[in-house]
Amino acid sequence: MSRLFRDVDGGSLCPRGSVVCIGAFDGLHLGHRALLRHAVARARALGVDAVALSFEPLPREYFGRGNPPPRLTLPRDRIQLLLGEGLDRLGLLRFNAALAAMPAGEFVRRVLAGRLGAREVWIGPEFRFGNRRGGDLALLQAMGAELGFTAGEIAPVEAGGERVSSTRIREALVAGRFDEVAALLGRPYAIGGRVVRGRQLGRTLGFPTANLRFPKTPALAGIYATLVHGLEEAGGRPWPSVSSFGTRPTVDGVEPLLEAHLFDFSGDLYGRHLRVEFVAKLRDEEKFPDLPALTAQMHRDAAEARRILAATTAEVPQPHLEAAAQR
Repeated sequence: MSRLFRDVDGGSLCPRGSVVCIGAFDGLHLGHRALLRHAVARARALGVDAVALSFEPLPREYFGRGNPPPRLTLPRDRIQLLLGEGLDRLGLLRFNAALAAMPAGEFVRRVLAGRLGAREVWIGPEFRFGNRRGGDLALLQAMGAELGFTAGEIAPVEAGGERVSSTRIREALVAGRFDEVAALLGRPYAIGGRVVRGRQLGRTLGFPTANLRFPKTPALAGIYATLVHGLEEAGGRPWPSVSSFGTRPTVDGVEPLLEAHLFDFSGDLYGRHLRVEFVAKLRDEEKFPDLPALTAQMHRDAAEARRILAATTAEVPQPHLEAAAQR
């Protein structure tokens, strides 16, 4: 039985009842994790299911389709991270015109009470939901008294004297402050995905890359020293690399693409799921006058990334493997 559900309507999913937490959960930072873990602990105490509710696309993306806000995590990563918190069920509800127009009270009746049999509902600070953001803690508490559940709000989680938030993480990513980002997330920032075929331009320039699509607006762009996780050839260790993330202005790219050049690696990566961890920012994206100028800069970037990774990462392997070929 799948723990993931996408629809507002349908039969009862939690016949024993549930403890539900609701949020965007983009990035799954320390504040999100505190909310999730509180809900899981309460569910275990009551002997009911622990459920997290979120949305895809995120409401801010749906309403800002002309200029969508940056995303920290793609749906696949968000699902994996959320289910890793011990949930019994995860609702990643399809946010469409019907859900956008649904009054908050109807959402409470149909989803929280109807599908999930909520016994408790928990939200983060200042969370709003429903049409025109009409749902808040006061509404949940009032309707809960009628429908048989209680509602509460967890306290903000702070780090360095400031509230942990996705906005704060996005700002730190843009500035290249990856140590701060890791502290706010509770883990290094990484982007995962399946390696896809690119235009193979990097290969012709001597820099074959593993390409991961990012079909959302990314929260960062530029050239980075990175570590690639998920390679069997590395024996569980991260593989040093230099990566470009953005829209490739010199070659007229459009969709954001993460291109990782793995140092001293020769292997076929197509179709594999990899995670690229960001260690340090080298520079912003730049449009070069021609490919020779781009290639010269790529050599400088690679040398700088090797230097940074050798100096800052104790676990960087020194690979001398003949594995199958990057594209």
